[in-house]
Amino acid sequence: AAGSCRRRRLAPLNEDNGRFLLLAALIAAYLSAGATVFSALESPSEAAAQLRWNRTLHNFSRIFNISLPELRAFLRSYEAAMAAGIRVDALRPRWDFPGAFYFVGTVVSTIGFGMTTPATVAGKVFLIVYGLFGCAGTILFFNLFLERIISLLAFIMKACHERQLRRSGLLPPNFRRGPAMSGVGSLVGWKPSVYHVLLILGIFAITLSCCASAMYTAVEGWNYVDSLYYCFVTFSTIGFGDLVSSQNAAYQNQGLYRFGNFIFILMGVCCIYSLFNVISIVIKQVLNWVLKKFKCRCCPKCHKSSARLGRRNAITPGARLRRHNISMDTDGQYDSDTEGRRLSGEMISMRELTASNKVSLAILQKQLSETANGYPRNVCINTRQNGFSAGVGALAIMNNRLAETSDSR
Repeated sequence: AAGSCRRRRLAPLNEDNGRFLLLAALIAAYLSAGATVFSALESPSEAAAQLRWNRTLHNFSRIFNISLPELRAFLRSYEAAMAAGIRVDALRPRWDFPGAFYFVGTVVSTIGFGMTTPATVAGKVFLIVYGLFGCAGTILFFNLFLERIISLLAFIMKACHERQLRRSGLLPPNFRRGPAMSGVGSLVGWKPSVYHVLLILGIFAITLSCCASAMYTAVEGWNYVDSLYYCFVTFSTIGFGDLVSSQNAAYQNQGLYRFGNFIFILMGVCCIYSLFNVISIVIKQVLNWVLKKFKCRCCPKCHKSSARLGRRNAITPGARLRRHNISMDTDGQYDSDTEGRRLSGEMISMRELTASNKVSLAILQKQLSETANGYPRNVCINTRQNGFSAGVGALAIMNNRLAETSDSR
């Protein structure tokens, strides 16, 4: 049995690969379920609309004595005009400065409504270069926004936590943040909960979408459900383009409306991006919990080794109830194995952020080479304090700043 466990641990399907394959399978099942539901909901309506259109086409050809090939040729020209942005009713110019600014905003934010597209070869070539750097810079902006919104939420939640401790008498009334906090047992090891952040961001996203929908309903003349639909499609950067705001030739208080539209889209995209990253942390915890259920249970040695490799912040569904049974001494013995994590009482430090960005290229290449050549992970233990130890990107920001996260690799 021990040999069987050893062979399983040496197999290529480690925890990271297992999580990746499990997530891929779940996404495939999710896509299949979504396709089934949308096909059942929308296919009858599409077939009925096609039948009505064919009937209308034949009736028009018969009444006005126009052959169907000529009529179809005219409709193809009309479709080409629509693709170029020409409409029967007067619309705003697509390529004046405000229209072009709206277009580049949808490009770099990856919304991509599609109602405006470059028609010249030079414009298409410039878009490739422009979008390459613009999208990269915007993603960086979203990550920095995420870091600052987490800093703000952590500060507010910690202030509320300290206030509750003062009310319960666990903190002295004259307590202030600083070095003295290391002596206060109630704040050692505390971090803002990812579930609380998820709730706050969710409430803020819903409030922002409802306010934006009220504005679009009043100004654009859409019904409220269509406005909510437009907000989600736009804020999530899906950008179908079936509904696009600020496209009429003139509005009442047009300048104020365009400014409000820009602010709502900017804040909505940033908020939904942050919310998506928090939800991804929760999904990761569910994947870890599922993988834990499939973990090898054939010998006690496996359980002991897996217990030693656990992280004090690796929380799975149901583990929150067990946290209160862990003493402070037990929590302290894992502090040396948290890969350079800060104490939870510290907020996000710009000094740490600057230091983490000064990564030696040689160390990074060494780590990548060791990983590619399949060296054991303990070989790279000295290279893990290089700014990439907690990962890169928004997921790493969430893992480092919040509790209920898993930093196991």
